[in-house]
Amino acid sequence: MQIQNISRLTDVPRKTIRYYESIGVLPEPERKPNGYRTYTFADIERLKLVSGLRKLEFSLDEVSEVIAMRDRGVAPCGVLLEMLGHKAQEIQQRITELHQLEEALHHLRELGRTFPLDDVEGKNCVCHLVSER
Repeated sequence: MQIQNISRLTDVPRKTIRYYESIGVLPEPERKPNGYRTYTFADIERLKLVSGLRKLEFSLDEVSEVIAMRDRGVAPCGVLLEMLGHKAQEIQQRITELHQLEEALHHLRELGRTFPLDDVEGKNCVCHLVSER
């Protein structure tokens, strides 16, 4: 199967597939005499796993770790469960930080509304408040 087929089946752009090959996340595929890449169903399954991990915001290093385990014949399930837990904790931390940022933005906006809106130099207006962050 050619790259456009595997791209369509996995919803991964061809450019991304080529990139994954270049960094070793996907193996270099066989090539036809005309130079076209030829993919197997195993390649599709591997790319689906890579794509799923990336959609869950796993880094390429983390993806490589899971793939390398599979390549060595080791089931990555336990490691992946642990990684999922860590990722969930990271997301919770980011949510907390985003809530804090949201509160800071609302506070700055309310405080900034008490300043003049025509200070071109930005010394006595909301621009000054933002500059001091």
